[in-house]
Amino acid sequence: MSLESAKMGKISEHFSDTDMLIIKPQKKNPLISAMILLALLMICGVYFCLICLKQKGFIINPNSMRIEQIERSCPNPNISKSEVPYVHYPEPTTYRRNECRCTPVRFFAILSMQRSGSGWFETLLNSHINISSNGEIFSVKVRRSNMSTITETLDKVYNLDWFSSASKNECTSAVGFKWMLNQGLLQNHDDIVSYFDKRGVSAIFLFRRNLLRRWVSILANNHDRDTKQLNGTHKAHVHSKDDADVLARYKPKINESLLIPTLKQADKWTIDALKYFKGNRHIVLYYEDLAHNRTKLKEVLEFLRVPQRKLKSRQVKIHTRPLSEQIENWDAVSKALKGTEYESFLQSD
Repeated sequence: MSLESAKMGKISEHFSDTDMLIIKPQKKNPLISAMILLALLMICGVYFCLICLKQKGFIINPNSMRIEQIERSCPNPNISKSEVPYVHYPEPTTYRRNECRCTPVRFFAILSMQRSGSGWFETLLNSHINISSNGEIFSVKVRRSNMSTITETLDKVYNLDWFSSASKNECTSAVGFKWMLNQGLLQNHDDIVSYFDKRGVSAIFLFRRNLLRRWVSILANNHDRDTKQLNGTHKAHVHSKDDADVLARYKPKINESLLIPTLKQADKWTIDALKYFKGNRHIVLYYEDLAHNRTKLKEVLEFLRVPQRKLKSRQVKIHTRPLSEQIENWDAVSKALKGTEYESFLQSD
C-alpha cells in the first residue's frame, strides 16, 4: 500500500455513515409564494371581467352606472313610454336628495324677451312647492361666452347643483330657469336644440302680444336704471302699488322713426325661436293670456307634470294706464303706426 492510500484510509475512519455532511437546497418563503399567486389571480380576474364587459357592450363610467342603478331602483309605473325621455333622477354632488331621491325631475327653460312678463311668470312658478326656476342665469356674459360654458352651466342647473332663492333642492320635481332670446340662445340655437333633445329639456315660450307696451316698459326700466327713482335703488319689479305709481310717472319719448324697425326685430326673434325649437317639446304662452285668464296656468302645470296648485305672485304691475297716457309723444307714435301691421297695438291692452 502506498503512503497516500494509507493516509486516505485513516481519514475515512474518522467519519461514519451518519456523520456524512449533507448539503440541502435553501427553502423558499411560503408567504412570498402565496402573495405572488394571489396577485396573479387578481390580474387574471380583472382581465376576464374586462373582456366580459366589452363583450356585453357595457361602458365603464361610474357616474352613468350610478344613474342607471338609481333609475332601475325607482320604477314609476304611471309614466308612459313617451314621457320617459323627460323624466330624470339627478344625483347632485353638493348634497343628497334623501327621501326624495326617487322623485322624478323634469327639466324646463322659459324662453322669452326682456319686459315680456317673464319675471312675474317665474314668481308664479316658484310659488309651487315642487318647482325651482332659477332666474335669468345667462344675464352673466361669461356663462354664455361659448357653447362649452353654456353646457357647463346647463349641466349644473339640471343636476340640481345650482343654488338660488328658488331652489327647493331635495323635493324639486321640475327645475329650470329663464333664458332671454338675445343671451346666446339664438346665436347657438343648433347646439342648444341638440342639448335640449338629448337631455329631455322642455321649452316654455313666453311672449308679449303688444310689442308697443313691451317697448314702453323697456324704456321706462332703462330710465330707472339710470335715475334710481325709488330711494336711490333701481327696481325692475316692485311689490307695492306705491312703488309702482312712482315708476309709472315717467313717460318715455319714443323715436318714431326707429319704432317700426324695433318692432320688426322683436317679431323676427319670436319667429326664429319658434322655428328653431319646433322639434323640441314646448308650449307657447302669451303674457296677456296669463294675466287675464288664470286657467292658462293650469295648462302650464300640466305641461310640467306637477300637481295642480294655486300660484301666487307678490309682484305689482307698473304700467296699467292706457298707452296714450304713458307715452310722451303719443300723437307722433300714433301717426307712425297707423296703417301698418302694428296699428292694433295702439288700442290693445
